[in-house]
Amino acid sequence: MMTRRKWLLFTLLVVGVSQGVTADLEEINDSPEGKTSFHSPNTEEEEVPTGARMVVEQTHFPREEVSQDSEGGGEGSSEEPSLLDVTGTEDLPTEPVDAEEKQKALQRVVGGTADGEPCFFPYLFLGKEFTVCTTEGRGDGRLWCSTTYDYDRDKKWGFCETEDQAKLRRQAQEAEDLYQTAIKIINGTSKTSQKKEGYSILMKAAEMGHTKAMEKVAYAMLFGDYMTQNTHQARELFEKLLIEGSPKAQTGLGFLHAVGLGVNSSQAKALVYYTFGALGGNLIAHMILGYRYWGGIGVPQSCESALTHYRLVANHVASDISLTGGSVVQRIRLLDEVENPGVASGMLEEDLIQYYQFLAEKGDVQAQVGLGQLHLHGGRGVEQNHERAFEYFNQAANAGNTHAMAFLGKMYSEGSDSLPQNNETAMQYFKKAADLGNPVGQSGLGMAYLYGRGVPVNYDMALKYFQKAAEQGWVDGQLQLGTMYYNGIGVKRDYKQALKYFNLASQAGHILAFYNLAQMHATGTGVMRSCHTAVELFKNVCERGHWSERMMTAYSHYKEGEADLAVVQYLLLAEQGYEVAQSNVAFILDQAGEAKLFSENETFPRALLHWNRAAAQGYTVARIKLGDYHFYGYGTDVDYETAVIHYRLASEQQHNAQAMFNLGYMHEKGLGIKQDIHLAKRFYDMAAEASPDAQVPVFLALCKLGLVYSLQYLQEMNVSVRNAQELMSQIDLDQLLGPEWDLYLMTIIALLLGTVIAYRQRQHQGVPRPAAPQRPQGEQREPEQ
Repeated sequence: MMTRRKWLLFTLLVVGVSQGVTADLEEINDSPEGKTSFHSPNTEEEEVPTGARMVVEQTHFPREEVSQDSEGGGEGSSEEPSLLDVTGTEDLPTEPVDAEEKQKALQRVVGGTADGEPCFFPYLFLGKEFTVCTTEGRGDGRLWCSTTYDYDRDKKWGFCETEDQAKLRRQAQEAEDLYQTAIKIINGTSKTSQKKEGYSILMKAAEMGHTKAMEKVAYAMLFGDYMTQNTHQARELFEKLLIEGSPKAQTGLGFLHAVGLGVNSSQAKALVYYTFGALGGNLIAHMILGYRYWGGIGVPQSCESALTHYRLVANHVASDISLTGGSVVQRIRLLDEVENPGVASGMLEEDLIQYYQFLAEKGDVQAQVGLGQLHLHGGRGVEQNHERAFEYFNQAANAGNTHAMAFLGKMYSEGSDSLPQNNETAMQYFKKAADLGNPVGQSGLGMAYLYGRGVPVNYDMALKYFQKAAEQGWVDGQLQLGTMYYNGIGVKRDYKQALKYFNLASQAGHILAFYNLAQMHATGTGVMRSCHTAVELFKNVCERGHWSERMMTAYSHYKEGEADLAVVQYLLLAEQGYEVAQSNVAFILDQAGEAKLFSENETFPRALLHWNRAAAQGYTVARIKLGDYHFYGYGTDVDYETAVIHYRLASEQQHNAQAMFNLGYMHEKGLGIKQDIHLAKRFYDMAAEASPDAQVPVFLALCKLGLVYSLQYLQEMNVSVRNAQELMSQIDLDQLLGPEWDLYLMTIIALLLGTVIAYRQRQHQGVPRPAAPQRPQGEQREPEQ
């Protein structure tokens, strides 16, 4: 039997051995070899904010070191640290060692004169110290290092990579060089031929496996951007990129499955791909999911989920917006152009732009200011060009125009690639314009005092100038006043005042005003919390992102007769929730034979889907189109009752004359609703009151309705058809009215119709008014935001 003394000695021995084992384990865990199985920061995907690399059907999370007191640590784990753990930690303090230095010291060389030995950093070569492997001194570009400090003396060296690894590295570097060259060409020109050259170089980089090049080429093939459109090859590239977990590829595949391009349409697969794309940080995927949750498309409707996605995208969009309010988004409806060819689309014709340029060259100040604003913001068919904007503003400012002075101040204050930022020069222009009462200059001075740009920060002066600008209706002054009241800068915090000024600025279409209002409604700050209102405002902000430029690209393709290219671009925008894009897709598919991407039996069902989505966002014409599709059975079965529902919605909610006329006709015929001549006449009359264009059709419809009513009246008076026929046979119209009575009747009807037309023309002309003076270009009405 073991004595008490022997037992104590045995216990101490066990403790000592345990401490030694614990120390050895800690050294192993701290060494590079001990950490090789853990996730390296260099492998983390930059686009994944959660630190997880998402791939469809696979999820790779960064590993973490497992401590003994971690939950689920395995057998033998304990919730409380044991005495051995505490003792071992206290007795064996470890000094932190740079992991990178350890990795360098233990990097083993291949071949050379010291095969298998570790690199020694730093090492001396030709009198110069190196802290990393180098290619200097070699003509084949392979990396090598010295295994002693002084290579010149010891000549001990080896390769840092195998020959295959060196080949792969050189290939990757060559692909990167090609990619950078291509991007420089594409971004540095506006000429189509040069952009095509850039994309051909990009294609070479993609063939060498460059990820970013593959992403750009895939989307270029999908949309036909300076490359031949090929949805099949685009899908293949997306699937290759999917293996690497590319969020852009996941979003692209989601789009293809959503619209059924090159694959069978599957909303379930689309949702999966969109979700992983969003988890990877793709903003377009977030925007698509926001719209789907908002409208309940393929997912349960959830305002809060939509708010989460839209807010994330809106934060990025708002952070990229300058205080000028962002670029103008052109939203041109193809249907409106066809049905109302005389209505301006917001685009400026080339000859009109040349006319204004001619006026500007002749010294017309208003033309100079207008062209300066067009080139500063872009839009209406004019590309953004800060150099041209500066030239026009400078000419007008030299002529004494205060608006031009103020805009020069804004350009100097914000700076650009063509104009260096300069607060002092900006202050000079703002001061000149403000002293002459210009609201843009006053707002610019307010910004200078608010943020201390060229002058010391002075909130009282900032408030003074913002109030002056806001009183004249200038949007920047209103926005900044709202910001000061919201944050309590220089004034007592007042959310009601902030709400007032943000609302005023939003009426002028300032994107930051929409963003601030959305934040207030999302959080219930100063107003009752409203998720629905917040989502609508955030959606408005998101639709002003840089991807909205594709709207004009699609329009240009359609005008050039490339309907397939236009359809695909409009389809992506429609997926993102752009109502105009949805109606344009439906319109193109509605035109027989224009889009060749889909078979003939697919066009009407797809058009019906997009008319439905556009109608859900309040587009009246889309609602009427839905009624027409169900009435005639386009893309669906004939369903008069559903047609009546859509016509009634358009009539009651938007007071549309066409919908009222259609309801009158359906009441007259008893289609999908009980036949009622009295209600038919009521709807016809309402249509005539709602729109002057409906008066002639209503007049003819009422004439026909009167005849029908007369026949019904005769039937109600128990006058049989036979008696009526006998009565008519006894009457000789040639004897009663003359041999040419039918000609007389046609003449009377034509005169009545001419009288109605002349009466309508008099109504349109009214009293002659003097012609209004032509408005300068700078004051033209802004296109629809």
